[in-house]
Amino acid sequence: MIRAGWLALLLVAGAGQGARAACSDGRAEFRWDGGQARFSVEIADDEAERAQGLMFRQELPASGGMLFIYDRPQAVSFWMKNTLVPLDMVFVGADGRVNGVHANAVPGDQTPIPGPQATLMVLEIQGGLAARLGLAEGAEMRHPRLAQAGALWPCD
Repeated sequence: MIRAGWLALLLVAGAGQGARAACSDGRAEFRWDGGQARFSVEIADDEAERAQGLMFRQELPASGGMLFIYDRPQAVSFWMKNTLVPLDMVFVGADGRVNGVHANAVPGDQTPIPGPQATLMVLEIQGGLAARLGLAEGAEMRHPRLAQAGALWPCD
């Protein structure tokens, strides 16, 4: 647990430096009043990849996650079947604004976890990490797969 805490602090401390870097498909960056975070992400942007998600993974690094990307904003729902680690789900709209966070989804639980309407992307990260970082509704995400003309925090 201490290890995850230190990594979370490093994420926040180092995010300001990375904010000047060009956007990358493998990186999701967030900013909000009082903080920033950056995650190395795997992309799940087709039906098969989204269905597999993070199933059967034994661990997920604090600096990592999976970014689920949809073709258009829509209603989405997740579950934790065959998922072995607790996850936070960060729901993002088409403009990059975080429009919901589901904290600490329970491993193996098959109860549907619906996201807000008009969700374009969902970032799955270590359970409890969003709260430890302060990542919540209203934060802004920067990623090249957002339509840059309408993004609240476009790529440079």
